[in-house]
Amino acid sequence: MITRIQPGTRLSHAVTFPLSGTLVMTAGEVADDPEANITVQTEQVLAKIDALLAEAGTDKTALLGAYVWLPDIGDFAAMNAVWDAWLPEGGAPVRACVEAKLADPRLKVEIQVTALKA
Repeated sequence: MITRIQPGTRLSHAVTFPLSGTLVMTAGEVADDPEANITVQTEQVLAKIDALLAEAGTDKTALLGAYVWLPDIGDFAAMNAVWDAWLPEGGAPVRACVEAKLADPRLKVEIQVTALKA
């Protein structure tokens, strides 16, 4: 069972979990269409994460943590709108979001997550 400490709608400040499960960690995922806007790129990234978690035998309800990289922090609100709609209610993981250059300057977001597989 995942216990979320100081949970909010967007992120929890900490999570605890038993060690009897298996950790699932994704790579930093980016959009397939680097020409798309931040909303579409975030949707594409989260769809890829959904697929990876399913392949690993878990889903976003078991998220423990997420790292989000934005080359333009001005995209923070638009990315968060997609993120907030994607998260299951009461399932906000710990999360950090920073401004950083990405490998392809056309990319607008990169996200890496860690989840628990029970």
